[in-house]
Amino acid sequence: MYISNYRRRSEAVFLIFFAFLLLCVGRLFFIQFFRSDYLTAIAKKQHNQLVELEPRRGTIYDCNLKAEAVNMSMDSLYAVPTVIKNKDGVIEQLMPILGVDRQYLEERLSRPKAFIWLARKMTPDKSESIKSANIKGLGFLKETKRIYPNSYLASHVLGFSGVDNVGLEGVERSFNHYLKGTPGWAIFLRDARMKKLDIWEKMVVPQDGMDLVLTIDEVIQYIAERELDKAYQKYHAKSASIVVMDPHTGRILAMANRPTYDLNERSSVSKDTIRNRAICDLFEPGSVFKIVTASAAFEEKRVKETDVFNCENGAYQVAGRVLHDHVAHGNLTFQQVIEESSNIGTVKVAMMLGPDIVYRYIRAFGFGTKTGIDLSGEISGMIISPKNWSKSSITTIPIGQGVGVTAIQLASYISVIANGGQLMRPYAVDSIRDNQGRIIKQNKPVMVRKVISLDTALRIKKILTGVIEEGTGKLGKVLGFSAAGKTGTAQKLEPNGTYSHDKFVASFIGFAPADDPLITVVVTVDEPHGSYYGGVVAAPVFQKVAGDVIRYLKGNQVPMEALGQ
Repeated sequence: MYISNYRRRSEAVFLIFFAFLLLCVGRLFFIQFFRSDYLTAIAKKQHNQLVELEPRRGTIYDCNLKAEAVNMSMDSLYAVPTVIKNKDGVIEQLMPILGVDRQYLEERLSRPKAFIWLARKMTPDKSESIKSANIKGLGFLKETKRIYPNSYLASHVLGFSGVDNVGLEGVERSFNHYLKGTPGWAIFLRDARMKKLDIWEKMVVPQDGMDLVLTIDEVIQYIAERELDKAYQKYHAKSASIVVMDPHTGRILAMANRPTYDLNERSSVSKDTIRNRAICDLFEPGSVFKIVTASAAFEEKRVKETDVFNCENGAYQVAGRVLHDHVAHGNLTFQQVIEESSNIGTVKVAMMLGPDIVYRYIRAFGFGTKTGIDLSGEISGMIISPKNWSKSSITTIPIGQGVGVTAIQLASYISVIANGGQLMRPYAVDSIRDNQGRIIKQNKPVMVRKVISLDTALRIKKILTGVIEEGTGKLGKVLGFSAAGKTGTAQKLEPNGTYSHDKFVASFIGFAPADDPLITVVVTVDEPHGSYYGGVVAAPVFQKVAGDVIRYLKGNQVPMEALGQ
């Protein structure tokens, strides 16, 4: 009886174990043949980490291959939230190091993910502090951060890139597709604790971005910014711009604006400060625009330098309005009309020419259209067709009222006189090169059109030399070199459409040396205080910039005193 019971119990136990064995075998069979792909994927996800490999963003150089924008390798911090057990403790440790609030870290570490960024491109001291804490579930990846060695120098030309090395402003944006490169990727192995091992399973190597060589000369840029900043500060101006250009090629040697900003510290900088005013700010040019009328008069053979015009002692009743000169004049030769910047004399010549001819030369000099400069954000300005002119337009447009221009348009415009009559397309990028230094794309000078004859250009050049020697631009006289230029003082429009009596744009455009021009310079100062005449506010900037730049280009030493901020 006892043996019989024992045998039955043994058989029952055997059957239970046998059934369990069959169940396990069945389960293994099911896993092997029906769940293997799913479980393999989970295992790979746990032990493999896909990491994007960032390419090197191309370096930006000035024309002498001095680096203006470079990349620096820095640590970026990530977390594996599923591995971190004591999240409150980790948060307490990270908050003072990263300088973030608790809510930010709580939200990030609560995500059910195996990878989440906590901080990108940290400073070395922050990185070392976190590494020394040896916190489980945190890791580091190397990323590059864009660094601008000269901080604010040429900030509006260079622009900047964001945290992901994507260009957002300036040439960083315009040429982003060349600079950014192509990302690669790699699958790294991780151990059982989810820690990344320096072993990769598969890898696609990133393709580095190409380098950019600008036409900007760092030394000339420094000189231009130094002098512009002095005027901006001295006259407590709203803003100011300067462009230095090679008149024969259109190469931009310097371009700057005030206010400016440090490219490495731009988190609190306003959009108003960031924009490149030299190419995207519209303003009425004032008397610098009189060169259009003078050029048309010579080209159409309507006037000679010695022709005399009655300037009505400073007040002229015409087209239902009274036109004034800033200084009363009687009879002036046409050369004197331009040298002394007489509104009345200029308008009388424009009326001889008629609206259609004046408009044709305005357009020929490039006003009303974009110059085509290789910087993003350029506007075309504002020019009114003669069919829409009022009766008084012939008395305002020839003296630079009722038209809208940009500083870059003025640079191209005055370069026509300097180079003998050709309108050149301005450009700021010289070439694009690969990381071996091979030139992939080379920009070359482009003549847009022939605007005036060489004879007309030489006659205008002589008059503009007289503006500096005898006329309103005496403060623009360059010591040791001849120079030619034109002053401008334009009233600004008020919101109600009337001209302001206390808001002006002071400007000066010119080139030097006058007999064989190396540079053209455009200076504009918006809403200066204390004085507002172009010959007083802007001409001295031209004088100092032109003098120092010519000495530099001729190989002479230029004093590099500190640039005011």
